[in-house]
Amino acid sequence: MIRIFDNADITSRNSFHVCQRAKRLIEFDSPEELIEIFDHHTKGEWMALGGGNNILFTRDADMTLIAPCNLTTEITSEDEQCVRVRVGAGVEWDDFVEWCVEHELWGAENLSLIPGKIGAAPVQNIGAYGREAKDIIERVNIFRTDERTFDSLSAIECDFGYRESIFKHALKGRVIIVSVDFVLQKQAAPDLHYGDVAKEVERRGGANLRNIRDAICSIRRTKLPDTAVTGNAGSFFKNPIVERECAEQLLAEYPDMPHYPAADSKRVKLAAGWLIDRAGLKGYTEGHVGVHPRQALVLINTGGANGGEVLALARKVQRTVHERFGIEIDTEVNIL
Repeated sequence: MIRIFDNADITSRNSFHVCQRAKRLIEFDSPEELIEIFDHHTKGEWMALGGGNNILFTRDADMTLIAPCNLTTEITSEDEQCVRVRVGAGVEWDDFVEWCVEHELWGAENLSLIPGKIGAAPVQNIGAYGREAKDIIERVNIFRTDERTFDSLSAIECDFGYRESIFKHALKGRVIIVSVDFVLQKQAAPDLHYGDVAKEVERRGGANLRNIRDAICSIRRTKLPDTAVTGNAGSFFKNPIVERECAEQLLAEYPDMPHYPAADSKRVKLAAGWLIDRAGLKGYTEGHVGVHPRQALVLINTGGANGGEVLALARKVQRTVHERFGIEIDTEVNIL
């Protein structure tokens, strides 16, 4: 079914809870309904909207927002080693992770408690605790809006990178993700090397799927604010990737600086949260916005903020980090 809302209030449809409106909001349940939507109900600019967990609205959306509500999860094939699953774009990501754990399928557990919808996961190539969505994505099924046709892209064709994909670049504004095909493993494959995960899992009795999921949920809840209570979009900034020489110079001055291998061996990934903290901004507040006191990567709406206030704080954080360390940190959140 297609549901159309004109001059829609989207305060509850963005995790920052900023009060904005959209010229038109359209929900659809079946991918085939997209043909009718684009033939008859969408004129001019449009944008796909999932859970609104990775976007900051700084103004009213003078466009059509299209929200997938298809909630199917189906096993498409399996063999002795793995199971292939097709999941609708409207499914909550964490509901899918819980489904995987309940079915004793490995691969998604490190990505527990990440807010948002399945359809948004490939766009951002979401990641946490040493794993990324691309590690389990086999194909992304799309609707091409210009041709009014359905297509499927392999993981390689999606051009995944660190919080990057083809959907943020060449295909931006040209396709809508309708479902994602995942490959999950039947055999145990725990990845506990990141942060305090191994210690928390061991405290819970060892490396099984339920313990890993519960451990990661617990860690995330201690560090990150609940979007239902405090407006935020999770990590607002990407971890910067710098030349190895730059990292070595910083390490000489700050030996305790966290750093990690990058895909390119000549570069090093730094921790943006640590940089923001050391720049003196962790817990900083300004008007109705602030930097979260437990996780400096997170900007929060302390109540009544508009998108412009959040953006102004983000720019201040970027300037301060650059002045202190000479490092540019980019935003992970999409800004409209």
